[in-house]
Amino acid sequence: MVVLAELAFSASDLAQVRFAVSPMWEIAPSFRLLTSGTTHPVHRPWVDQVRPRMVAAGLDRGWLCELIPPTGGYVPDFLNPAPAGPAPTPAGERDAIRASPADRVRRDLDHLARHQGTPGPRLRALHKDPQGLLTKVAEEIEAYWELALAPYWARIRAVLEADILYRARLAAEHGAGHLLNDLHTSLSWDDNALRMDRRKQPLTRTTAGTGLLLIPSAFTGPGLRTRTTPPDPPQLAYPARGVGSLWTKHPVTQTDTLSAVLGRSRTLLLTELEILASTTQLAHRTGLSPAGVSQYLTALRNAGLVSAHRAGRSVLYARTTAAETLLQAASA
Repeated sequence: MVVLAELAFSASDLAQVRFAVSPMWEIAPSFRLLTSGTTHPVHRPWVDQVRPRMVAAGLDRGWLCELIPPTGGYVPDFLNPAPAGPAPTPAGERDAIRASPADRVRRDLDHLARHQGTPGPRLRALHKDPQGLLTKVAEEIEAYWELALAPYWARIRAVLEADILYRARLAAEHGAGHLLNDLHTSLSWDDNALRMDRRKQPLTRTTAGTGLLLIPSAFTGPGLRTRTTPPDPPQLAYPARGVGSLWTKHPVTQTDTLSAVLGRSRTLLLTELEILASTTQLAHRTGLSPAGVSQYLTALRNAGLVSAHRAGRSVLYARTTAAETLLQAASA
């Protein structure tokens, strides 16, 4: 059954509308994309890189596979704790998951079973002993984060923060009602209420809590995702602007000026890190010795231009936001 949900706003609710960039809100939709076996017009470059590593690590057969079915639908609310601030850390959100009350976990798992049928052995064990097993869930989330999202987070976060700046400007210039009207085609603001089309469950202040927490997402889309768990504010994850260009390659053609500062070899490595790579892969692609590549990467990492991420037995390197800005400036 599809209903038209209407979330009323008092002056206090409107005053408590805020944004947050949440790593955990990217976990479920990105994992679902990887395990669905489908291609994606925007995220295909990311999927092609990450899916083999995820399968090799066995993350397609663990806790997340039972908690986040690839067919879509409900994701347990305890996996998306309400962000305490505008930019919670992955570790902080995992701590919040570990601290989830046992009755909340069991209620969410019961809800999941109504949607997905008989739960698997891991979820039955989690239902029996939430406090004992949430640590294992959080550990697998950490492994997935480090393998699938952490190497790309600087790029993803830049898109999400740009979306928030755009929305904040809309609110400043045209008011909160215009901001809410602009979020998604299924949302409309009128007469002190936010209306949501094509929602399966009613939404009221009694069931949703106070205020509203808006979360731009790179992997949520094209629809919306919500979490309503009073006394937390209702959370609304919506597709961020600019996701279509998230994985677009930007070749660096003018690097002479940058080479004069960083050196030719370090600049060459930065340009090669358009795609994540290990020390061995970089040595093969650049012709530099593995020892030299390792030395240069250490220097770049110490300078904040490169980040390192473990994937199984390998360590993969990625450019940071600072490096992206530097390369764009050099090519201007």
